[in-house]
Amino acid sequence: MAGLNGAQLIAGQLTAAGIDTVFTVPGGPILEVLAESYKAGIRIVGCRHEESAALMASAWGYIKKKPGVVVVSSGPGMTNTVTSMYVATSSAMPLVVLGGSARSSVRGFGGFQEADQTAFASPACKWTTAVEGVRRIPEHLYLALNKAVSGRPGAVYVDVPGQLITEEVPEEEVRWRAAAPDVSPPHPDPAAIEDLAEMLAAAERPLILIGKGAAWADAGPALERLVNRGIPFVASPMGRGTVPDDNPMCVNAARTTALSNADAVLMIGGRFNWLFHLGNPQRYAKGVRIAQIDIVPEEMYGGANLEIGVVGDCAAAVEQLCDALAGPPLKAASTDWIAALAEQCRKNEAAVAEESDSDQVPINHYRLLRDLRDCLPRDATVAVDGELTMGVARVILPSFHPRHRLNAGTTGCMGTGVPYAIGAKAARPDQPVVALVGDFAFGTAAIEIETAARSGLNVVFVVANNAGINAHSVQDRFFPSDAPPIAALLPARYEKMAEMVGGHAELVQEPGQIKPAIERALAADTVALVNVMTDPKGARRGASYL
Repeated sequence: MAGLNGAQLIAGQLTAAGIDTVFTVPGGPILEVLAESYKAGIRIVGCRHEESAALMASAWGYIKKKPGVVVVSSGPGMTNTVTSMYVATSSAMPLVVLGGSARSSVRGFGGFQEADQTAFASPACKWTTAVEGVRRIPEHLYLALNKAVSGRPGAVYVDVPGQLITEEVPEEEVRWRAAAPDVSPPHPDPAAIEDLAEMLAAAERPLILIGKGAAWADAGPALERLVNRGIPFVASPMGRGTVPDDNPMCVNAARTTALSNADAVLMIGGRFNWLFHLGNPQRYAKGVRIAQIDIVPEEMYGGANLEIGVVGDCAAAVEQLCDALAGPPLKAASTDWIAALAEQCRKNEAAVAEESDSDQVPINHYRLLRDLRDCLPRDATVAVDGELTMGVARVILPSFHPRHRLNAGTTGCMGTGVPYAIGAKAARPDQPVVALVGDFAFGTAAIEIETAARSGLNVVFVVANNAGINAHSVQDRFFPSDAPPIAALLPARYEKMAEMVGGHAELVQEPGQIKPAIERALAADTVALVNVMTDPKGARRGASYL
């Protein structure tokens, strides 16, 4: 009687569920899982650190709209993924962490790398489970893979004790769970949609806020139909591109003006968190009416004085809203609201034009970001990381497609840029992917450039190298002049890391070198790194308007 062991069951269930890529740092007791997955035709991306591996899987999953899977070893291998699980859950990115753990027979006696791994995972996850028998491996994986993408996406942890990986079960007793049900998206209450339509139709200064949940729901076509009725919109950083930034109704460049003056605000697939002033009434117009569409009912209770909360899939809800608004022009069409925001956008964009056109040496971030913008094709995926770099990118760098912009997200986690870009390239191998990172952000996961090169994932890394954390402002502000460099860094030759792995490397020190260097990197058909020496004293021009 033929038998299948636990490693074969894991590989078989992943294959049955349509998972063709797994990220990992090889180690015990999951080596057999990786070997069987490879035999089953699954691509194995071997990484240098588990935190990065899990972030790569999160980005892969978010782009593919599938659960990203990372397989990790016991003890520290698993605990290294806790930050990534926290980031994935907070940023609504689907991730399944499959962690091998100490054999059950030695638990409590100091087994090798013994840890209560489900306890470590639980606060960072949507759901955790420990497989109690080899026969149940397919069922536990089936549950985990589907829970990661259902409702609001997030992280799920599956603990597999080491003995189960080699234990066998008769093949005829295996219950594969190949097909997930075709679950229809939740549609909102028609009465609530009518209330939303009334609010927007009557508003003189309506505003739509677009979050990453709308990108996940593929709500772009419905949202374009809605905003094209004459309703301005502002997108969150990872919500950008759901409606292209060059849509005439996009007022990202007048974000503060729009938020503080709108008399009706509709949040779609986003949160009133720190990115939107926590919904603080003092940051919004007096008497503003606020509504929200979200797939999670609990999200309706926060800092914003919400009048209408609509629970449902963003795409379905916006389609219904468009139908409810069909007919007469909106009241805003007879006001100067759109024209006033357009004028504010022009003023704010002009305010940074001098910085963007500057030929100063060292190079400022605005010039770097402008030249990068002018080099990127419309379908490029960009992962942005680093405080100053993200701030300037929000002002300068547009997005045109959903799930093509990745950044630190809700948690503001440093170190996402490099692994997100590698995960994105695994998901979109035929499209350009750029990691735009500050030097400190690059350094947190820099060795993963070797992962990219070894795996044939030809990411272009653009390092904004100002030799410090937010330039030298942190060093200068918080430490005396005679202090050693704590927040300041060496102006390191990071391009040498690309040379180290046989990639394309360039050092840029003059503004005129930026575009040619980036163009060569994009055309190199290999891993590439452009190290741009930027102004250590540089900063954002005033408050970022996005």
